[in-house]
Amino acid sequence: MRLRFLGAAGEVTGSCHLVETDRARVLVDLGLHQGGPTAERRNRRFPPVRPADLHSVVLTHAHIDHSGRLPLLPRQGYSGPIFATPATIDLCDVMLRDSAGVQAMDAERWTRRRERGGKRGEAPLYGVSDVEAVMKLFRPLPYDTPREIGDGVTIRFTDAGHILGSASVEMRIRDGRRERVVVFSGDIGPAGAPLLRDPVPPGRADALVLESTYGDRDHRSLDATLEELVGIVREAGTPKGKVLIPAFAVGRTQQLIYFFGTLRRDGRLEDPRVWVDSPMALAATDLYRRHRDLFDDESWKIIDAGDSVLMFPGLRFARSIDESIALNRMGDGVVVISASGMCSGGRILHHLKHALWKPETHLVFVGFQAEGTIGRAIVDGAEYVNVMGERIKVNAKVHTLGGFSAHAGQSGLVRWAAEAVGEGGGGERTRVFLNHGEDKPRRALADRLRADIGIEAELPGFGEIVEV
Repeated sequence: MRLRFLGAAGEVTGSCHLVETDRARVLVDLGLHQGGPTAERRNRRFPPVRPADLHSVVLTHAHIDHSGRLPLLPRQGYSGPIFATPATIDLCDVMLRDSAGVQAMDAERWTRRRERGGKRGEAPLYGVSDVEAVMKLFRPLPYDTPREIGDGVTIRFTDAGHILGSASVEMRIRDGRRERVVVFSGDIGPAGAPLLRDPVPPGRADALVLESTYGDRDHRSLDATLEELVGIVREAGTPKGKVLIPAFAVGRTQQLIYFFGTLRRDGRLEDPRVWVDSPMALAATDLYRRHRDLFDDESWKIIDAGDSVLMFPGLRFARSIDESIALNRMGDGVVVISASGMCSGGRILHHLKHALWKPETHLVFVGFQAEGTIGRAIVDGAEYVNVMGERIKVNAKVHTLGGFSAHAGQSGLVRWAAEAVGEGGGGERTRVFLNHGEDKPRRALADRLRADIGIEAELPGFGEIVEV
C-alpha cells in the first residue's frame, strides 16, 4: 500500500492524499490552497493524479481547504462516488456554490488587472455548473457504518468533533489474509467545545495521518477566553466603538452565536447586539439547526429547557447588501461577525476597509490565519495592509482569542493519537505522519509525541510517497 501526500504537507491548506494498492486507488480530500497569489497558481495545477483511474473519493469534512477543488473532478474525467457524512454533503452544497461565486469574482478582478497590463484574463477555477456536477457524485455514509469503497478497501467514519459532520477516516486495506489499517484524522476538534460531540479516538492503526495545525501549543482555557471577550465588548461600548470578528462561516460562527447566547443567559453580557454578515453563515446555521441530532448533551439540555443554542434576543443576520452597508455606520459596541475567517475574501473586507483604520475598532481573531492572508499580516503586526486594492492603516485594537479554535491543541492531539499507536501482530510500530500544519508546529508536535508516547513521527513533504 502506497500513500502519497499531495497537499497540506508543511502547510495548513490544500489537503489531499492518494492511497494506492495493487487493486484500488482512493483519494482522501481535495482542498483549496489558501493564502495569496501563490495559492491561486497552485490551485490551477491539478495534483499528479489521473481522476479517471480513481475508484472512489473520501471527504473528511466540508471546509474549503479540504473540499474546495472537488468541482474540478468531473471535468477531469472522474465519475465515481464521493463518500462523506450526510451533514458534510449538505454543507458542501452550500460551501462549494459559495466558492464558485468567489472564484468568479476573483477571476473578474484578476482579468481587469491583467488586461490593464496588456495580458489575457483568466477564467474562474470552476463555476456553478461544475459544483452541480460534482454534487451528483456524493454518497452519504453515516458515522460508524463500514463501507467497501474499492477492491479490498473498507472505510468507517468516526466523529472528529471539528465542524458539523466532520469525520476521521478508518481505512482497512486487505491483501489476501493480511490487513492494514490507516487512519486519517481529518481536523480534530477540542474536547469540551460547544454544540458538537467530542472527537472519537481511533482504534489501533498501522499508519496514522495526523493533523498538526496547533501542534506547537495548547489553547487558552475557554473560561479565560470568554472573560477576555466580555472585556472587549464592554470596552468597545463607546459611541463609535465596534467589534469586528472575522470568522469561518461554518463552525466558528455557530460557536460564537452559542457563546454570545450563553453570556447573555448567564448575565455576563447585558443584551449584546450581534450581527452575522455572511450569506453562507446564515445558510450554514440553518443546516446546523436541521442536524440537531449531532449536538452534544450540553446543547440538548439548553434545548430541552425551552431555549435555543443558535438564537438569542439581539442576534441579527444581514440578509441584504443594504443591511451589510448599514453596519458600517453603527457603533455603541455592536459586534459584527463576518466571513472569511482569514480575511481572504467576503464581506469582512468591506468592514475592514471602513473600520480597520479607526482606533475605536476592536478586531478579534478567533481562528487560524494562514501564511499570505491579510489576517496573518495583521496578527503578525503589519502597520498597513492592502484591502480591496487600497492601503489601509491598522489602527484598530487587535486581539487573538485562541480558545475558540475548532482544532485541538497539542495536548489534545497527543491524547487522541495515543489511542492509535501500538505494535501490530507482527511487532511493527504504528507509523505517524504529520500533515495539515506548518513546519514549526509539525516539529514541535513530533517532539511531544516522541517524549510522551515514544513514537518517531514523520514529516512528509509535498509529493512524497511512503509504503505502508
